[in-house]
This record gives sequence, C-alpha cells and structure tokens, in this order.
Amino acid sequence: DKIRQGPIMSSTAELLKKYLEKYKPISGIAKGDQPLFTNQRKKSLSRWGIGYIISKYVAKAKDNPDFKVDFNITPHVFRHSKAVHMVRAGINLIYIRDFLGHVDCCTTEIYARIDTETKRTAIEKACKDIFPGEKTTDWTADENLMSFLETLV
Repeated sequence: DKIRQGPIMSSTAELLKKYLEKYKPISGIAKGDQPLFTNQRKKSLSRWGIGYIISKYVAKAKDNPDFKVDFNITPHVFRHSKAVHMVRAGINLIYIRDFLGHVDCCTTEIYARIDTETKRTAIEKACKDIFPGEKTTDWTADENLMSFLETLV
C-alpha cells in the first residue's frame, strides 16, 4: 500500500505517450486522479490483475521448449530481478533503496547479500593470482612482522 516513484527511460516514456493517446483518459476526472493501467471495469489494475496477466503470458511462454523456469513468476520476481541487476551494475544501495521504496537500507542489503556473481568478481579483483613457479617472498623472514604477529597471540 505504498506509492513508489521511479525513473523511466525515454523509450518507456514514448511508449506511455502512445498508450495514453490510444486509451484516452476518462473525461470529467482529473488526469492525476486516474489510474494509468486499468482492468476491464476501468478500475485501477490490482496486484492480482497484474499477476493474472503475467501468468497468462508465462503459460504461453512454456509452449517454447527453450523457456526453462522452475519457479513461479510473480510481479515481485520482476522487482527482485531489477534490484539484483541494479546491484550488479554497481549502483549505490541508497539509490536502490529509494528506487524500491524501502524505508530501511537493511531491507535493500538483502539484494547485495544474495548476489554471488558480484561477490565473486569483487574477490577476484581484490586477490592477486598466484601462479606455480612464481617467486614469492618468505614473510617469516621479516623479524618485525613476526614480532608484531607474536604480540597478537
């Protein structure tokens, strides 16, 4: 039951303009008070209505043998996918939080925690590859380092 605002791409804005030209707003009601997408009764399209539309197209997609999805596709799956893609793109969690409409950044951090691909990439960037035969420094020969390490025990 939250109102969320998010940026849209210019191509999406163009599609929305064409949609609004084809499906003119109801006269006598202010444009700002009218839902953008409506059901058959000209009422606001509900979460369940959107779920129904998605399930209808998922059923059609399952006719294609290349469509291999073993989980239920819901409106929240699209939201979740967008959040993970934003994390992978390196977008700051604060901006993702605002985009998703979360109150607390801890909720948004869930998406950062589940993204193993980003974790793997970060670890690879932070770690230097060690190749067999490569000459390495014997750190045990450094007396200052060894003395420091002994103070930690």
